[in-house]
Amino acid sequence: MNLASLIDHTLLKPDATIHQIEKLCQEAREYGFYAVCLNPYWLSTARKFLEGSPVKICTVAGFPLGANLPQSKAHEARIATDAGADEIDMVINLAAALEAHWNFVEHEIHEVVSASHGKTVKVIIETSLLNDDQIRQACQCAVRAGAQFVKTSTGFSSGGATVANVKLIRSCLPDNVGVKASGGIRNLKDALELIEAGANRLGTSAGVSLVTSKA
Repeated sequence: MNLASLIDHTLLKPDATIHQIEKLCQEAREYGFYAVCLNPYWLSTARKFLEGSPVKICTVAGFPLGANLPQSKAHEARIATDAGADEIDMVINLAAALEAHWNFVEHEIHEVVSASHGKTVKVIIETSLLNDDQIRQACQCAVRAGAQFVKTSTGFSSGGATVANVKLIRSCLPDNVGVKASGGIRNLKDALELIEAGANRLGTSAGVSLVTSKA
């Protein structure tokens, strides 16, 4: 297994600087990470730093709260893909999920998928705020709406990826829909356990230490 090829090398802090973005992109090139994941403001900068590289560029929509209107999330996704984003990680409306307004959740995911011009859409469901049945329902919405991944967490809420939640998400999805584990992945042991549980991608700011660690 090539661990680096499963990692979205991530920097979503609001106070990130251009020097940190440059370092993120340089590390992604050096270690062969699948993608960098950064805020939309940095898309054009990342394109320059990654020019000629196979590293993908991932950005976010409705991040980190998910409380935007569907039209806003779709507009974000459209602008981002036009600006060179290869992947969009969107946050669902968590209030709608908690109120069991699943038609709304499915609709907003579909709006983002439609606006993303065929690019990969990952649906962040913030597992730490949902119970198991709500996680199942959110996964079903993502599948019906045509998303390519379900992602556990933003990293900005009360908890991150767990083995139990990754297993649950994987069990709800067809083989052609992936699982991205994110939030709190800091060491190699945890990373490997999440992959074993069914994660196809890891979102982490600790990518370098993961790929340079010894089991």
